[in-house]
Amino acid sequence: MAIVTPALLKSLFTGYVASYQKGLGMAPSQFNKIASIIKSTSASNTYGWLGQFPQFREWVGDRVIKDMEAHGYQIFNKDFESTIGVNRNDIEDDNLGIYTPLFEEMGRAASAHPDELVFALLAAGFGSECFDGQYFFDTDHPVGLPGEEVSVSNMADGVQTPWYLLDNSRAIKPLIFQERKKAKFVSMTKDEDEAVFMKKEYRYGIDSRCNVGFGFWQMGYASKQELTTANFDSAYDAMGAFKSDQGRPLGIKPTTLVVPPSLRTKAQAIVKDKLPGGEDNPNAGIVEVIISPWLV
Repeated sequence: MAIVTPALLKSLFTGYVASYQKGLGMAPSQFNKIASIIKSTSASNTYGWLGQFPQFREWVGDRVIKDMEAHGYQIFNKDFESTIGVNRNDIEDDNLGIYTPLFEEMGRAASAHPDELVFALLAAGFGSECFDGQYFFDTDHPVGLPGEEVSVSNMADGVQTPWYLLDNSRAIKPLIFQERKKAKFVSMTKDEDEAVFMKKEYRYGIDSRCNVGFGFWQMGYASKQELTTANFDSAYDAMGAFKSDQGRPLGIKPTTLVVPPSLRTKAQAIVKDKLPGGEDNPNAGIVEVIISPWLV
């Protein structure tokens, strides 16, 4: 029978942290391929600059200053946590092996959490507003100078499983992962802690603060039509035709095709080297395929 001492609790904490750290490497992240990581130092960030898409112009006369338009697109940080309770009887009875996989899973969950948030937001883009007040994927984004706007679509409606085409080549990616506080491992193991005193339970957990939001809608296109070469080409060409409010091409070039697991085979067929008849595929390697289990 083990005697619960401060030294033993410290040793347990070190071991649990090690298991947690091991779990962090079990879920390779993909979110940073489609989302810019923006550090936050307050309760929220306001992204007024999303109203401007910087471009070069001939310098004639005075400079044209691109002020940050007051679109008021704001992302509020949220709190997240995960906690495991360890019964004191299990410590005294040397029955601690049952907790190791739990702490590894906690680490895996912490690593996967940004992916879960970012890809879930991508899937919610058909019904979630971005900086211009329209849904991120919509048929009527206003583009043009005041009084001269036209409606531009970055989606194809239908009844099939959605897939997404993104341009991740820019400094600002289509989505934003706003990080206020990284996940931190903490514990409650003092005798005077209420859970220890009342329930014989030592608590270990992590907590973080973050949230996600949308960047430029022009860098994304979603389709609910069948994932075929023809529909892929249509989406690809539509993104390449996006223009600024002044009517100049934005130079959008899709780099990534994002799909749920159910579309894995079709997505990979779009960019494989050869067509079914053995001919060279003009779309071979044109985009990277990302398969995300968080697209629901």
